[in-house]
Formats: sequence, C-alpha cells, structure tokens
Amino acid sequence: MSLTEAQRPAIELETMSDFDMAMQRVYAWYEGEIIDRPPVRFMPHNAFLEMAQAELEELTFEERRERWFDVEYQVDLFERYIEGRRFHGETFPVYFPNLGPDVYAAFYGAELQFGVVTSWSVPLVKDWDDVERLRFDPDNVYFRKLEELTRHALERCGSRYLVGYTDLHPGLDCVAAWRDPQQLCLDMIDAPQQVKRLAEIAIADFETIYNHFDTMLKEAGQLSVSWMGIPSHGRMHIPSCDFSSLISQEMFIEFGLPILQREVKTMTHNIFHVDGKGVARHLDAILSVPEVHALQWVQGVGDDKPIMQWLPLIREMQARRPVIVDLDKTELDAFMEAMEPEGLFLWIATESEEEELDILKRLNRWRGGSVHAAF
Repeated sequence: MSLTEAQRPAIELETMSDFDMAMQRVYAWYEGEIIDRPPVRFMPHNAFLEMAQAELEELTFEERRERWFDVEYQVDLFERYIEGRRFHGETFPVYFPNLGPDVYAAFYGAELQFGVVTSWSVPLVKDWDDVERLRFDPDNVYFRKLEELTRHALERCGSRYLVGYTDLHPGLDCVAAWRDPQQLCLDMIDAPQQVKRLAEIAIADFETIYNHFDTMLKEAGQLSVSWMGIPSHGRMHIPSCDFSSLISQEMFIEFGLPILQREVKTMTHNIFHVDGKGVARHLDAILSVPEVHALQWVQGVGDDKPIMQWLPLIREMQARRPVIVDLDKTELDAFMEAMEPEGLFLWIATESEEEELDILKRLNRWRGGSVHAAF
C-alpha cells in the first residue's frame, strides 16, 4: 500500500501545509513505518457541528430535521468552522455529508430522528413480516439529500477542503437499527435464521451504494475519505460493529464476521472502528480478516479514562495492525515515554495553532527519523 509517484496526483489545499508529505506519512503508517514522525490529527470529530449546539438545543425535533436537511446551512457551518484556520500535521480539512450513523438503515425505509450532533433510527421491523418492506430505494429522501449535500459541497470546496462520503454501516449495526438492539440480542437466540436474513439484506446493496458516492467524488477529482478524515487515493472505508459490545464472541463470529468479510473485500484501505472494550473483545475475529488494514481505538469516557490504563491493549493492537489513538494533550508526554511510535496515529484535540506546532516539535523528538517496519 505504499504510495508511488503514479498514485500521487498534484493536490494542493490553501488551508493545509504540504498535503503530499502528509499523505506520505499516512501511507507509511499503514505499513507500520515512520518517515520523520508519527501522523497526528488535531481536529476533533463533529467539531463544526458543535458550533451550532446552543441554537439546535432550542429547536424541536422537526425544526432540527429542517436544519440537518438545509444544504446551504450545513456547508456554511463547516466553512465557518475552517475560516481563517491553517491545518497542521495530518489534519485534512474534510467536509463529509452527514445525516447520522443510521442513515444506511434509512435508505431502506427507516425514519431518522435528529439531535444536535447525531441522529438515530426508529426501528421498523416490528415482526418478521415487516422484512418484506426492506428495499434499498435510490429515490429515498435520505439518499437524495446526501447526493444534494455532496454536489453542493463539491461546487463550493475549491482548493479549501476535501469532500468525503457519508458514514455507511451495512453490518449488524444496520440490523440493530431496523430491529432494535435489545430485541436483536433476543433474536440471535430465538430466531437466528431471521437475523441472518436481515444481515444479508443489509450487506447485499453495500457495494452499489458505496460505488455511487465514490464515483461522484472521483469524477470531481476528489480522494476517498469519510468522517475519520484520512484520505486514500484508492477506496477508503471505516467498518464497525458497535452492536458487538452486546454479544458474545461466538455470536459475533456467527452473525457479524461474515458481513465484515464481504464489506471490506473491495477496499484499498479499511480502518476498523473499535468503540470501547466491549468491541475490543472481538479483536481476534476482526483481525482474522486480512483486509482490515488498521484499527481506531476509542476508549470511552468516565472510568475508561485516562488512556494509560489501556496501554497493554494498545500495544497488543499495535503489534498486529496500525492503530489510531485518541489522546488528551495532557497525556502526550507520558504516552510517548511509555510507547514506541511505529504504527501509531495520534488524534489530539487542541485549542490553538501554537499548541499544534509545539506538539509537532515534540513528536519529531519521539524518534530518530529512520524508517523501519513495525510488523
């Protein structure tokens, strides 16, 4: 997966220093290698949506839906967030059209309810006869709105930012959105064949849906990138299964693993989103899939912080795949002292450009600069 000259189209962003070198660091990270320092991203997820939090909290569900569907408003909000900013490290400015993590389930008829920075689906498979209603509809209001958001952002982005594709969950998370997570847990015991039937419906159209948005972006000269903000010159995807935190390892192997194997097959870069210790217990199964190229570790909040308690798990991941680690800036020095940098990609929320430049200097001192593989 190393980046050859032929794979490196000349992309320059006026908001970012040395785009090409940042991409080379990312591609080196996939190989467990370091060019000069480990990659680092400074922009927290959903940061631009949180700008509108106070306003959206005062609105009704229907009024929030109107805001989420307002194409001008959504792209304006992102552009206001990046205005005057200079993006450092591997912080790629990316607008990705977003209607929430359950939007894939909504392509098949589920309704979404909208909060401030996320949305959630209303289960629509109340009994097994309802399965017959599940059909992917390209004229679906949510699918069409994502197309509209994508086109509008492509018209406006210029050389200021990249445009990505939405968050796509064709696995058990989609099935849970249709059925309800608690009910799905019972179904796996009482009606396993029906669960597999739902899973087959969820994955069957995934490549068609992915290709549709990938083609829109590639025809406009864009890279492949989504909410994680890590671009690929090929096909980038973020598989996940947050629902797996509720089930046993045996159940994940039976119901979740076959979907994952199909989901990642045609991608150049897959980064599996490991959302907490409940999902992490399935690592052996997840990493049995060779097309899972990297992991993102999300430790959670409350008792799941600080990061230092998870170092043994992070080292285990790091020995097997490249890993993204979300790190508080106050933990950076202790983390660098305890860990080797190969195969690590840090996400650090900062409050100023000065902080970011200081962190880059510290990361440059983490190692001597020679390149060698971790795997």
